[in-house]
Amino acid sequence: MTTPPSPTVAPANGRLGVLTVGLGAVASTLIAGVELVKRGASLPVGSLTQMDTIRLGKRTDNNSPMIKDFVPLASLDDIVWGAWDPFPDDAYVAASRAGVLEGGKHIEAISEVLRDVRPMPAAFDRSYAKRIDADNTMHTVDKRTMLNNIRADINRFREEKQVDRVVMLWAASTEIFIEEGPAHQSIEAFEAAIDANDPTIAPSMLYAYAAILEGVPFANGAPNLTVDIPVLRELAIQHKVPISGKDFKTGQTLVKTVIGPMLRARMLGLAGWYSTNILGNRDGEVLDDPESFKTKEESKKSVLDYILQPNIYPDLYKD
Repeated sequence: MTTPPSPTVAPANGRLGVLTVGLGAVASTLIAGVELVKRGASLPVGSLTQMDTIRLGKRTDNNSPMIKDFVPLASLDDIVWGAWDPFPDDAYVAASRAGVLEGGKHIEAISEVLRDVRPMPAAFDRSYAKRIDADNTMHTVDKRTMLNNIRADINRFREEKQVDRVVMLWAASTEIFIEEGPAHQSIEAFEAAIDANDPTIAPSMLYAYAAILEGVPFANGAPNLTVDIPVLRELAIQHKVPISGKDFKTGQTLVKTVIGPMLRARMLGLAGWYSTNILGNRDGEVLDDPESFKTKEESKKSVLDYILQPNIYPDLYKD
């Protein structure tokens, strides 16, 4: 009997285009950070791929190569940036306004490349982010038109930047809370819902759908429903396009996922979890709307429900 060959990952050759949906504090800091690392002006602190190692064989073998040397990942030098945003600010202005980085120390050193990242008009519908009022948009809320425009933007970016591969990252605001429904179950229902301008088809879903159709891996950095629906999961499998994400989970949720399992392992009940959020930049404006806040609230609460399983341990959570 012949043993089938082991699957391999193709080398990450050529230029990699990174398209961010949103060019605010998160995306501009990401872009600036990568560009500073490229120039040797900073270390990639916090980056799993750039700083962590992977252990091969027994621990006593002392064989722990860097992940970036073991997995065929794109070099940071091969990354090219693009973005959509309802505000016209380029990455230099966005990073300066965000206040995450120091202007003289960080931003000015890479000002040229930051100014070159100018956002394309966004597929934006104020119904899904009610506190944002901006006009660098496609000036339509027709879902089919927005979908077609996103696909056209992806292909124009490919041609203009001469990239070999593209990935897309949702780094925009939290949308209003949407529950999974009939429109999210099949391609036929999803397509019909787009043509009917069904409100359960959010802009983030259009970006994700466009990405999958264009063979572009998509990562969701907000607690929106987005790719967490059967139709987009199944379509991604059919097209062999990676999708991932349900918020970046770098703050409160990260802490909960670390402490929660410890409480569960020790059979300790939790009376409540109280936390605050700085809500910097436009986060506070967006989440001031109850419908957007509910999306965030459901995401944070569901993490603890999943870990602690209160329905299985009524003695710990009956009150």
